[in-house]
Amino acid sequence: MCRNITELRGLAPPATEEEIEAAARQYVRKITGIRHPNPATADAFEAAVAEVAEVSERILSLVPERRQPPKSLPPLRRPEVRERMGLPVLSH
Repeated sequence: MCRNITELRGLAPPATEEEIEAAARQYVRKITGIRHPNPATADAFEAAVAEVAEVSERILSLVPERRQPPKSLPPLRRPEVRERMGLPVLSH
């Protein structure tokens, strides 16, 4: 398993579309070896990300709840990561 992909099952509040899409993007990057798609691969790359995100969202809705949340906080919930990425910092 890729260590860069954070567990999303059992988060409170539940994983957002943004978090699911980020995990899907990490997965597609890992298996393709493409970090920054070029124009020739961009459409296929984005289609794969969308499909993996859709399947991920579906499986998260089907598996039972966790008794305890994951040990680590997903990167997109960490203020320093969001700031570095130029995303708005979420308030809890």
